[in-house]
Amino acid sequence: MDQTPYAALTEKYGVQIDFKPFFLIEPLSSREFRAQRLNILDYTAIVFTARQTIDAFFRLCEELRVTVPETMKYFCSTEAVALYLQKHIVFRKRKIFFGTGTPESIVAQIGAKHKAEKFLITTNAASSNLAIRAAFTAAKLDYTVADFVKPVPQDIKDVDIKSYDLAVVYNAADIVSLKENFEGFEPGNLRFVTFGKQIVKAMEEAGYPIEIQAPTPEAPSVAKALGLYLEANK
Repeated sequence: MDQTPYAALTEKYGVQIDFKPFFLIEPLSSREFRAQRLNILDYTAIVFTARQTIDAFFRLCEELRVTVPETMKYFCSTEAVALYLQKHIVFRKRKIFFGTGTPESIVAQIGAKHKAEKFLITTNAASSNLAIRAAFTAAKLDYTVADFVKPVPQDIKDVDIKSYDLAVVYNAADIVSLKENFEGFEPGNLRFVTFGKQIVKAMEEAGYPIEIQAPTPEAPSVAKALGLYLEANK
């Protein structure tokens, strides 16, 4: 995470901002992956939306002794994700394609030319994949969604969570970690900042109130949302 905009908030408003991951992303074990009853070689194209799933994919292939054919095509959410593939394969433009960060941009790269491929979409077990499913379904593509990584709660029991005024949460796994680390956790005076639509649903289900939501047209980032909040409450 780029901490520069948060340093600016500290300097301007005199607030203390600490960074503490509530969970880490880890690859699925070969046993966990096999439980999904998938055969990687049944697919002719792989879809990646994050670097973690790239590492997990090739690690699992090695563990399962799966030799990925050179004819395999790769469709990535962004150029940065596509370039990360160089860690595992020779980067060839004829088989690696990338969008601009949205499911629709990936589908646009597939187009009519690659529509006949059979796609395996690699995902995080805790992330919503509704958007990419909707885009691929609308395009009438042959696809399967499979988990390759999962969130694992971190031990944050040493954190005095009630000493903070605001907590920023991005993922439903943050809520799981809170509950696992602090038995019977109740927000009390702690207010929450959320980023993204998925976490809003998780917050509602947990019964935790949301003080600030992002992104919005006025606040496309958490740092901007915090800045607006601090300015209004200084």
